[in-house]
Amino acid sequence: MRSGSAGDGTAQPEPRTPTTGPRRRRGPGPFTLIVLPGVVTLTGVFAFLSLTGALDTALPQDQAPGRSEPAVGNVDGSYVPWLRRATADCAGVTPALLAAHIDRLSGWQDDTASLSEQGIARFTDAGWKTWGRDDDGNGTSSPRDAVDAIMALGRQDCSLAEKMTALRTKGTVNGDVADLTLAAYAVGTDQVEKAGKVPDPARAFVAEVKKRLPRYDALVRQNPGQENGRAAGALLAPPVTALTVTSPFGSRAHPLTGVTKLHTGVDFGAPQGAQVSAAWEGRVEFAGLTSAYGYRVVIDHGTVDGKRLETTYSHLSALQVTTGQSVTTGQPVGFVGSTGLSTGPHLHFEVLLDGQYTDPTAWLAGGGR
Repeated sequence: MRSGSAGDGTAQPEPRTPTTGPRRRRGPGPFTLIVLPGVVTLTGVFAFLSLTGALDTALPQDQAPGRSEPAVGNVDGSYVPWLRRATADCAGVTPALLAAHIDRLSGWQDDTASLSEQGIARFTDAGWKTWGRDDDGNGTSSPRDAVDAIMALGRQDCSLAEKMTALRTKGTVNGDVADLTLAAYAVGTDQVEKAGKVPDPARAFVAEVKKRLPRYDALVRQNPGQENGRAAGALLAPPVTALTVTSPFGSRAHPLTGVTKLHTGVDFGAPQGAQVSAAWEGRVEFAGLTSAYGYRVVIDHGTVDGKRLETTYSHLSALQVTTGQSVTTGQPVGFVGSTGLSTGPHLHFEVLLDGQYTDPTAWLAGGGR
């Protein structure tokens, strides 16, 4: 007997059909034998692809219906301040264009089968000698360091943009500076000058980079941060005497957990017990012990250009302030330590603007070294 649901929630018996003999058990019909196994198989495949993310490959986001700006899966907002800094004094090259250029070169992937080209910007040894520096201050200049690579390619592109601007000013070449710059990267400045425009061999490269622009324009808009890496008029005092960067702001593998994610601040190397001071005047929002950051101080500095500014000081060995206390610039707040998830004495220093992490070195006089 089968049960059905009645309107009042009670089960009602199914009416019986009178029979004149024993009921025969029917075998499976064509639907069950032929169609149903296929449906089950397709459903299982669809579920597997959905769980593994393989459907994203089957239907790229920039081809999915209703998508006008594809998501950027290979790079997060932590690199936007560096893209801004790399192009800050560069006419014709924007942060989004630089990001799209890197995407065209490597898809923001460090691995490459080539022995002569390294890192996300695919620098050769000769190219790195010309453009590479230790921009994030971690003691090593490497094309495999994403921040160093961003800044190096920015210098190269900006140098090309300057040359293209000069040629266009003299009337030697015509066209958009960004297009001419990408063409000069692809085939060399001499070929661009000879053609007087984007030469045919470079057109495909230029088009491929420009095709990627919308997604990186969106990424830059989603991470507005501050103009040129710092809000106008805001300049923080060094929280420790020597700003020696041991781990920069940006994506990294955590030294203890091994998990790759955004390193939300800058680690300044300093000896155990070194003085830590408030980078600016404000009110102590939090001062206490946490599991990950150890002894930690958070200072609310009020608003800067309409945006709330906060700084944090972590892994301290001891506190010198309490929650709710007002502090002045340079006032002691604690001592360098290694409490919480830490591999040794250092200061983990963060700057937040409207709750968003920004690169602290852009806010500090002298940055980091």
